[in-house]
Amino acid sequence: MTKVTTDALIRKLETVVDLSASERDALLSLPVMLRDFGADQDIVREGDRPSHCCLLLEGFLLRYKLVGETRRQILAFHIPGEIPDLQSLYLKTLDHSLATVTPSKLGFIQHQDLYHVVTAFPRIAGALWRETLIDAAIFREWMVGLGQRRAPARIAHFFCEMFARLEAIGMAADGAVPLPITQEELGDALGLSSVHTNRALQDLRGKDLVSFERGKLTIHNWGGLAAAGEFDATYLHQNPERRPEPA
Repeated sequence: MTKVTTDALIRKLETVVDLSASERDALLSLPVMLRDFGADQDIVREGDRPSHCCLLLEGFLLRYKLVGETRRQILAFHIPGEIPDLQSLYLKTLDHSLATVTPSKLGFIQHQDLYHVVTAFPRIAGALWRETLIDAAIFREWMVGLGQRRAPARIAHFFCEMFARLEAIGMAADGAVPLPITQEELGDALGLSSVHTNRALQDLRGKDLVSFERGKLTIHNWGGLAAAGEFDATYLHQNPERRPEPA
């Protein structure tokens, strides 16, 4: 396993638990096949029956479903260190698709090898299970936003969430994080038309809460943005004592 894998997976898990030397060694010994993907490429599709999980090492991914032939609902965005298809260990047929947002590097881990590690090291299994539960908590919070928040609040909440998640893995600097998604992808994730997305972004910019351009999110007023989005980070279940120092 390469150093970039260490920086991604171990750093992500150590926001949850302090790994022992033997647990680190077990993760480092996992056979991993590295692959590079271009932007906007499917990794797995709805209906696939994969025999491996993918670990995101570099880049950004999205999870989505198609309604009809062309309408897309984005269900989640994934950041380095996450294994977005971990559920395929137990759910053999995928009920959604996974694609790249940007050029990305992924490590593919055979199910049988991952089974061995989580069986031999229960704390690693617990950390991965916790990540899956947090993934479900994020789904619930998105559902609340889709049903109950107006467009500016949905976007404000989403920006707060992504900043908090990226900061936790050391990707924040000077109040900014990389967020290389388009306005169209933002709308597809939050159930907004292009017109409503654009107007809501203008509203947040006009209040000098945030800048979002060229793949970069800069927060100018965290308190104001959190209030605008009714953001409470409890559902992310982050442990600030275990956050790594920014790179």
